[in-house]
Amino acid sequence: MNEQNQRFQSFGELWPFYLSEHKEPRNRLMHVTGTLLSNALGLYLLTTGRYIWIIGSVLLGYAFAWAGHFFLQKNRPATLKYPFWSFAADYKMTLLVLAGRISLDGRRDEK
Repeated sequence: MNEQNQRFQSFGELWPFYLSEHKEPRNRLMHVTGTLLSNALGLYLLTTGRYIWIIGSVLLGYAFAWAGHFFLQKNRPATLKYPFWSFAADYKMTLLVLAGRISLDGRRDEK
C-alpha cells in the first residue's frame, strides 16, 4: 500500500516504511552525516553558551536529510507527515548504523 493512502498508528508501524524510504545508500549516508553533524554542532553551541544558534544545528541536520531525499532517493521526507516519529527514526537509524546492526547500503536491516 502506498504511504500516501495510509496513516501509521505507531512508531513500530512507521519503522519498516522509514527504512524503505531510505534504501538509497547515499541517502542513508546523508541522514547519518546530518544527524551526527547536527548533534556535534548542537553540543558545541550548548557548551559555549550560544543558545540562540541551536536552531541552526537542527536545520543543518534537516538540510542533509532533505537533500538526500530530493536529490538522491527522489522521494518526499516523512518529516512532513510524521515529524516526531521521523525525527526519532533518524536517530534510531543512525544509532543502528553506528552499532553495525544495519548497513548504509540497505543489505542488512534490522527491523
